Amino acid sequence: MHLSDDIDDFLRYLSAERGYSAHTVRAYRTDLNQLAGFAAGRGVTASADLSLELLREWLWVATQAGLARATLARRSASARSFTAWLALSHDDNTDPAARLRSPKPGRTLPRVITHTQMTGLLDLLAARARGGEALAARDRAIVELLYASALRVSELVGLDLPDVDLDRLTVLVTGKGAKERVVPFGVPAQRALVDYLGQARTTLAAGTSGTSGTSGTSGTSGTSGTSGTSKRSAHDGTAHDGSALFLGRQGQRLGVRGVYRLVASLLDAIPGTGPAGPHALRHTAATHLLDGGADLRAVQELLGHVSLGTTQVYTHVSAERLKASYGLAHPRA
Repeated sequence: MHLSDDIDDFLRYLSAERGYSAHTVRAYRTDLNQLAGFAAGRGVTASADLSLELLREWLWVATQAGLARATLARRSASARSFTAWLALSHDDNTDPAARLRSPKPGRTLPRVITHTQMTGLLDLLAARARGGEALAARDRAIVELLYASALRVSELVGLDLPDVDLDRLTVLVTGKGAKERVVPFGVPAQRALVDYLGQARTTLAAGTSGTSGTSGTSGTSGTSGTSGTSKRSAHDGTAHDGSALFLGRQGQRLGVRGVYRLVASLLDAIPGTGPAGPHALRHTAATHLLDGGADLRAVQELLGHVSLGTTQVYTHVSAERLKASYGLAHPRA
């Protein structure tokens, strides 16, 4: 069978049967289409003609091109998953990528915002929201919830009105693999959400972004609105969905790119190195929880990590912060 046809079937399998997110499927598609193009350049167009030697050459060429170890590791994992599926679906005992190896991705410490910096950022957003502008109220609620609940950006933009319980201070999140979990948030995030739901969201739903003059969605229950059908497929922010929690300027569900632009613009003004997107707030929340004495298992559950090892990176962050403080403060450091 043609390699490109098998790749399409594999991607449909990942989406329909494994429940992988659209973002994850796109990553697989990028890697495997690149592999198909490389194989075609070597005269290989059929899945049955894939070999360990060709796969190794594919990774070696990428290494020579200067691709990062994390990218090489991802490509290797994509190839192994694909050929394992080929062996099962075609009832073939041959799996050319079974012995494929790649460099382990280097683990870099995530960017973490200090307590003082986060307080200053949230105070700035609260001051902007006091002007009554709908987008300012929405932006404050977004950042407060990201930091309070350590959500992934895809989880945030996928939220619907019924997912938020303002009485119990919890949010129902659909994470990776369509797994649901209930995550708490604090009183400051509750206040920001009440302010946003009380007036600003109504203004945005009407397709305007000026000062709201009427009270709309209830700010006390978080269960108002309808349970739309497109919330998990509208992360690009193009679909109009009356049930979406966070809306864009024209009343559509806010997309991932919009949240990235918002957070990046805010973090650009804060000293520090590393990525300046919404994940920095997730990293920050997890690190601050551990700094405050939270149990590692509880943080794992909050973040929705399958492996405790993934969560343990934040213990390294705390240790590095401690070492940095020691080096600056101790006279015998």
